[in-house]
Amino acid sequence: MNLSASEISIFLLILSLILFVARAIGEVFRIFKQPNVVGEILAGIILGPTILGALFPSVFNFLFVASPKIQIALNGLTTIAVVLLLLISGLEVDLSIVLKQGKAAILTSFMGIVFPFAIGFTVSYFFPNFLGIVNSNMKLPFSLFIGTALSITALPVVARTLMDLNIFKTEIGFLIIASAMLNDLIGWIIFSVILGMIGTSSGNFSFELTIVLIFVFIAFMLLIGRKLVDGILPFIQTKISFPGGVLNFILIIGFLAASFTEYIGIHAIFGAFIAGIAIGDSAHLKESTRDIIQQFVTNIFAPLFFVSIGLRVNFIQNFDIWIVLIFLVLAFAGKVIGCGLGAYWGGLKKNDALAIGFGMNSRGAMEIVLGALALQYGLIQEKVFVGLVIMAIVTSISSAPFMNYFLRERKLNSFVNILKLKYILFTNALSRKDVISELTSFVAKSSNLDEEFLFNEIWKREEEMPTGIANYLAIPHARVEIKYPIIAVAVSEAGIDFEAADSLPAKIIILLLTPKENNELQLQLLSEIAKSFNNRDSIESLLKSKTKEEFYDNIKNYFNSLNEPSKALPFIEKHITV
Repeated sequence: MNLSASEISIFLLILSLILFVARAIGEVFRIFKQPNVVGEILAGIILGPTILGALFPSVFNFLFVASPKIQIALNGLTTIAVVLLLLISGLEVDLSIVLKQGKAAILTSFMGIVFPFAIGFTVSYFFPNFLGIVNSNMKLPFSLFIGTALSITALPVVARTLMDLNIFKTEIGFLIIASAMLNDLIGWIIFSVILGMIGTSSGNFSFELTIVLIFVFIAFMLLIGRKLVDGILPFIQTKISFPGGVLNFILIIGFLAASFTEYIGIHAIFGAFIAGIAIGDSAHLKESTRDIIQQFVTNIFAPLFFVSIGLRVNFIQNFDIWIVLIFLVLAFAGKVIGCGLGAYWGGLKKNDALAIGFGMNSRGAMEIVLGALALQYGLIQEKVFVGLVIMAIVTSISSAPFMNYFLRERKLNSFVNILKLKYILFTNALSRKDVISELTSFVAKSSNLDEEFLFNEIWKREEEMPTGIANYLAIPHARVEIKYPIIAVAVSEAGIDFEAADSLPAKIIILLLTPKENNELQLQLLSEIAKSFNNRDSIESLLKSKTKEEFYDNIKNYFNSLNEPSKALPFIEKHITV
């Protein structure tokens, strides 16, 4: 079956039109700090039966309906697009990040899967007709799907939100990222099982054998395959033309894995996702290579898929206010309560736990991929699909404002917000005792505190255990009877011995005073300061400041730069537009 010359012309016209409208609207949404995916879906709604089909039906039919061959070609292209989209989503998942977050991440992710899955499954199982089930004989797969759709978090959207809020490289940010990674992995396993249950592929294996094979596949790719990829990549990058050879290798592995899972009865997207995890975990994969493949997929193939969402259904005719409201209530209740409880049980304070719950509530791309596949295989009807898409968009847009609200106290108590210009001084002191005396005198006069008492409290702590950290930094500290934390900084050109582990003299001495009853705040600030000042080159640049005003401006700019997307973890930063 070949396309005629006119059909090829129309097909290429469609592709250029999709990419143009998706980019134009996506850029508008980026101005308002919203994910590109929202603009791309809106582009599909504009080009689809909802708007173009209603206003200019002849144009819509000419482009998207008249030729079955063009429809087949578009479906094939969007299938490749979604496979590549899941391949690069797998590249995001760094299993070591998940493991490092420990108990809190595991509890947050576990509750973020179990709780929304349970309420989604229960409501859809006992009230399937109210949620628009297509086939009553498929009640179990339908209920499993609704539970899964409410459980998965959109990792790229979450990453973008954290960057916009300047908390990506904080304890809260890493915990959310780790939990979202684990969420994605478990969610896609469950969804792949559902697709196997409803027999969506040409796999010739029994359901039971298919389940066994998929877990064997996961174990092989993440244990053996991951090491094989890590061993092969250095050879490819040195012996074969770069970056073409590596890109070719990544796509070969991704398509082979996708082909295998499709063959055994599990959708191809899952194979691509697991392959992405195995490849992305390699330390030998260059960031330039990640950038090339992710820029290509997110700017070319991802828009083709997300625009195709709007081409599938009429969003006005299939808008059911009750289905939309049910999905929104279930989505917010499931994720916020589930992840919030998990984070709280993991040791976080109530407001931080709620912030994590709303952060994990971002859906976006992943739910839409699930919904599109479920619609394609007749598991859900168009009204349910529209409800899922609207739910994904609303949760993505609302995540940042809610997180900002619950993190307001933490942000006020961050180093950069506590530090004031009046509490910075340049010192000529030569000993620990002298510089601490100078700092305490400086603070006492500005804050109406007892100078002698303040010095004794800090010096007693310093004698017990010197507070030199590393990289020219020392943090003498104490908890005293104050209402709000105080930070004062002494800058020493000569340096003072605070017995740091790296034997370097302290040239930035940060005096930290926190309320006596709030031990957690002191630990939080000590951790933040130590982590932020771990780059010796950056500290040496700060030390070039000639005045306290210049130092103050430089240190604020330095802290702000730590959370810019350009400084963020490479495995997330490269595809935050998905």
